[in-house]
Amino acid sequence: MNRRLEERPVVTASRVPRFTAVERWIHRTTAALMGVCVVTAACLYLPSLAELVGRRALVVMVHQWTGLLLPLPVLAGLVSRAFRADLGRLNRWGPHDRLWLRAARRRLPGPRPAAKFNAGQKLYAAWIAGATLVMLATGLMMWFTHLTPLMWRTSATFVHDWLALTIGIVLAGHIGMALGDPEARRGLRTGSVSREWADSEHPLWRP
Repeated sequence: MNRRLEERPVVTASRVPRFTAVERWIHRTTAALMGVCVVTAACLYLPSLAELVGRRALVVMVHQWTGLLLPLPVLAGLVSRAFRADLGRLNRWGPHDRLWLRAARRRLPGPRPAAKFNAGQKLYAAWIAGATLVMLATGLMMWFTHLTPLMWRTSATFVHDWLALTIGIVLAGHIGMALGDPEARRGLRTGSVSREWADSEHPLWRP
């Protein structure tokens, strides 16, 4: 791994490092692949888009290969120590996460306890990772029809279609929340966030 990619952003008095260049590359590449999957899926299932785009065979091929490539950025990113550390943080739950979820569910005002990642981000990361694996497995069953019985392929098609719709809805919510937090987007774009934002949104995080 190029050592320059592992370098964290320069720390100043008013800004703190949040993501390395490798982590930002993983997020951007995964987001691009997921976006292509969603757009091509919409072109395959919505008649109006299918008629507008045409060339169904090409759309199917792009959808299939993009789906196969989707896990690769995360797998490649495992060589990064910072990325592995953040995966550990995403998988680690504590009492403060239950407090965050309770406050979010009841829409309580005021700051909510969170470390580098809040409980909502942890839930989203776990859900989208599991959904991606299910989509990959069911997609392979639909692609290589000779490997599984007809009943399996029928069930895989049902799960794939409905889970795709759910992923589209969840992604729309994820993008909507990101649009409402400019500083979080800046952290993913530049690698650093303001100290005031970190203290307010992630008071238990000690960068």
